[in-house]
Amino acid sequence: MADGRRPGAPRLRRWLSTAALGLAAALTLMPFVVMVAVSLAASGTVYDGSFLPSPSLAGAAANYALALSSQPLLRFMLNGAVVCGTILVLQILVAAPAGYALAKLPFRGRSLLFGAVVVALMIPIQVPAIPLYLAIAQAGLLNSYTALILPFTVSAFAIFLFRQFFLGYPDEVLDAARLDGFSELAIVWRLMLPAAWPAVAAFSTISVIAHWNDLYWPLVVVTRTEMMTPPLGLLAFRASGETTGNVGALMAGGVIVTAPLVLGFLFFQRHLVRGLSVRAQT
Repeated sequence: MADGRRPGAPRLRRWLSTAALGLAAALTLMPFVVMVAVSLAASGTVYDGSFLPSPSLAGAAANYALALSSQPLLRFMLNGAVVCGTILVLQILVAAPAGYALAKLPFRGRSLLFGAVVVALMIPIQVPAIPLYLAIAQAGLLNSYTALILPFTVSAFAIFLFRQFFLGYPDEVLDAARLDGFSELAIVWRLMLPAAWPAVAAFSTISVIAHWNDLYWPLVVVTRTEMMTPPLGLLAFRASGETTGNVGALMAGGVIVTAPLVLGFLFFQRHLVRGLSVRAQT
């Protein structure tokens, strides 16, 4: 070859890349495979020494029946859906106009505000947890949906993502919309947000997964069983006397709680990749 490369080198690199990705995917999926396998096995076969226990129809039925009867898992999932859905709607209602203003509206202090958003991205919920808890407790809002939702209504990541996406939207289209009598809010909701659907889908996926899996904040503000979210409910499920030591039932509970997230991610994964990799187009 003129460039000194061997003819099979690109194919070898592709093969090695595919093998590395396949190995990483297998290692990532293995805990979920084991969880499903254990949830389908009879309790006496979990510790028989095999890597994956053999499935049993009777064992699976017993595990899932115990998981659904010993704790109100469906109530936990309903709480998770209400909390995640409300947080997502409020975050978009706040982040879309904020991202539009930072991207397209010239005003004094815009760079400073954007810098504050970037700094906020680096602050975990554990940092303001104590003052947030004290404020919510003094307001009498513990053990409520408000306590679970309120601290997350403003998302720095959503503002940052929408701002970056809106930067690519042509200013000429915005000027034409203003000439047609559109207000700035009308531009946001009728022009910018529909064009930013990939960003909305990507952020929705990230937000729902993050708050569905959040254990720290519900553990701080919720003590009543009927207000528990899925991760906190699984923690209570593990500690309940009826399922202590019954690994099959515990894994069945994990499968029930995890399944909606897996299905949702598989459905929205294309939008997630596109929303984080492309900018707005007309």
